[in-house]
Amino acid sequence: MMQSLVEAIQRIADLGGPVVLLLCALSIVVTTVVLYKFWQFTTAGVGRHKALRDAVAAWDAGDRAGARSYLNRSRSYLCPVVDMAMSGQRDGERLEAEAEIRFAKLERGFRLLDSVAQLAPLLGLFGTVLGMISAFQALQDAGAQVDPSILAGGIWVALLTTAVGLAVAMPTALILSWFEARMDAERVLAGKALRTILAPTGRTAELQDVAAGAAIHA
Repeated sequence: MMQSLVEAIQRIADLGGPVVLLLCALSIVVTTVVLYKFWQFTTAGVGRHKALRDAVAAWDAGDRAGARSYLNRSRSYLCPVVDMAMSGQRDGERLEAEAEIRFAKLERGFRLLDSVAQLAPLLGLFGTVLGMISAFQALQDAGAQVDPSILAGGIWVALLTTAVGLAVAMPTALILSWFEARMDAERVLAGKALRTILAPTGRTAELQDVAAGAAIHA
């Protein structure tokens, strides 16, 4: 098995040179990170917040018991933050910080994907330059005996590295954009939930309005 792996690596190196080998290694890293992020998003319940939304809606309607019941059924990673808000934590900045800690865990690896998406085309371009240098060196060594086949090797490497670089960069950028869009939606949901819970409602709002009016008349 090890011998087959070595032979495969050698064939890739012969076809595209060290740049293609590096791009292939980056593609393996990206695939590993993406699979891990999908697993992490699934286990955290990203995008699956029906019970959490129902809990916030019940709280907004004044049904505290119903809100707790819905929250206990939720498997969302945001449940501890919402529970803190429902339990009397009124510091909005503290709650937002707790939510950001959870967002940061889910966003771990995004910078790596972004770096690969930006670096892969540059590596492809670098391989293209190396391939063209090789082709012109072969042309120079041939002297007056110019044969198109002499240029084929360098041009092949140049085109292959460009194609591989784009093939790695484009899906990486697309998947990263999807991950970032999901996290933007998560932030919106968390912000709305916390503001709804922290907002004064019902009798509390009436008392605050009365106190505010009394202060104005005073």
